[in-house]
Amino acid sequence: MNTMSRRCGQALVLALAMSGAAPLLAQSQARMVGPEHIQSYWIMLNTKVDADIPNSGSNMDKPGCVAVSYLIGSDGVPQNVTVRKVVPQSGLDAVAKSVVKNFRYGPSLTNRNSEPVSTYFIVPFNLPADEAQRKSIVAACKLPGFDQA
Repeated sequence: MNTMSRRCGQALVLALAMSGAAPLLAQSQARMVGPEHIQSYWIMLNTKVDADIPNSGSNMDKPGCVAVSYLIGSDGVPQNVTVRKVVPQSGLDAVAKSVVKNFRYGPSLTNRNSEPVSTYFIVPFNLPADEAQRKSIVAACKLPGFDQA
């Protein structure tokens, strides 16, 4: 193989590697938006969401919550769905993750370019009737580091 064709081959490999890395780079640099402000960027289109519910697991009947972080891609589909916090520890993490994976979004009027954003969603389970207790349980799943505006 001559030097010129070797350089072209290396350039092609580099170009392919860079094109694969570009979406990952964009995701890591996405604006972080708290759940209370996500509607400024994306509007949930679902009217209902299906969940994968296991037959058994630990603490499935206890009040609690699961915080799930994700990136809303430019197509409105959640990506990099990750369980970040489970309070108290339970088998409900997979349920919460499946809920978020089924979300679908459309861009808001102020997000005409469909800018991807990172956010999170708190999935509550078995919450008590008392509003103060409900708020306390959900507050335990708030994640730090997400812009509030």
